[in-house]
Amino acid sequence: MARPAGKQQQVAVLVAAAALLLMVPAVVSAVTCGQVAGYLSPCMSYAMGGQGTAPPEACCSGVRSLNSAARTTGDRQAACKCLKQITISMPALKPGIVAGIPGKCGVDIPYPITSSTDCTKVQ
Repeated sequence: MARPAGKQQQVAVLVAAAALLLMVPAVVSAVTCGQVAGYLSPCMSYAMGGQGTAPPEACCSGVRSLNSAARTTGDRQAACKCLKQITISMPALKPGIVAGIPGKCGVDIPYPITSSTDCTKVQ
C-alpha cells in the first residue's frame, strides 16, 4: 500500500534528522579529575612552597601532558573545574605559586588557575 506524498516527506525528514543527530559527537569530556590529579601530583610540594624557585621537571612534564590531553573546550572546562576543586580542597596550596606554575613550565593555558575562575567561560 502506497503512502501519501506528505507522509513520505515527513518520514524522509525524520530519517534525515536522525542521521544528523547520529553524526554529531556527544559533548563528553575525555579528561577526568583523576587524570588531572595524576598529571599534577609532582607539583604539590612545590605548590605548597616546599621546593625552590622553579617547579620540578616532573611537574612541568605533567603540566604539558595535561595541556596536551585537554584538546577540546569540554576537556579544558573539565580540567579547569578539577583544578578549581583541587585549589579549594587543599588550603595548603599557595595561590600565587599555583597560578604561576604553567608559565614557569612554558605552558600557556587559556585561564588562570584560581578558586574563583569561571570554568564555564573557558574556551
